[in-house]
Amino acid sequence: MADIFSLFASIAKPKESALPISWLVVGLGNPEGEYRGTRHNAGFTAIDALAEKCGAEVKKLKHRALVGEATLQGVRVLLMKPQTYMNLSGEAVADAATFYKIPPEQVLVICDDVSFDPGVLRIRKKGSAGGHNGLKSIIACLGSDAFPRIKMGVGKKPEGYDMADFVLGRFGKEDGEKMNAAAQAAADAAILFVNGKADEAMNRFSR
Repeated sequence: MADIFSLFASIAKPKESALPISWLVVGLGNPEGEYRGTRHNAGFTAIDALAEKCGAEVKKLKHRALVGEATLQGVRVLLMKPQTYMNLSGEAVADAATFYKIPPEQVLVICDDVSFDPGVLRIRKKGSAGGHNGLKSIIACLGSDAFPRIKMGVGKKPEGYDMADFVLGRFGKEDGEKMNAAAQAAADAAILFVNGKADEAMNRFSR
């Protein structure tokens, strides 16, 4: 008899894979191996950390991005690493948002920020692009800036440096260790955020 009840329980409970995609979690960066580990690819690093935490693989090419479906504590999400290059990130995001009918408020973007020291996180529910070309593209393509974002500090550009050269440069050992820790923290913050715990995420991880 117990087996029958177990059978009915399994039928009544939907499989996680059957749940609809309700969030996009997007890490910004540039494709191709030459950009791996650069400051501008901090968002990709955070998505890799999140994928590892939830046992997902972000390797299917769809919506002009590498994507992977994941379940974050019962919430079904699409993890994304746009392959459009940073300045056109919004094209990939808008394509996926339209396909899954996801509103801007449920598009969580993780990106680098040159305003903060390496490893510092700033989490916001919405806001301007702040000079970040990836965010500019997403705002333009979604027609809204009302999407949450997790900004990962990568350090401020030294005097006399070209900005493009700086963000496409790599971290030293000490800063690299800080960024690895920040990627793990960003992944944990993303899990809280999509589960309706934005304030907790900001209180715990945003500085």
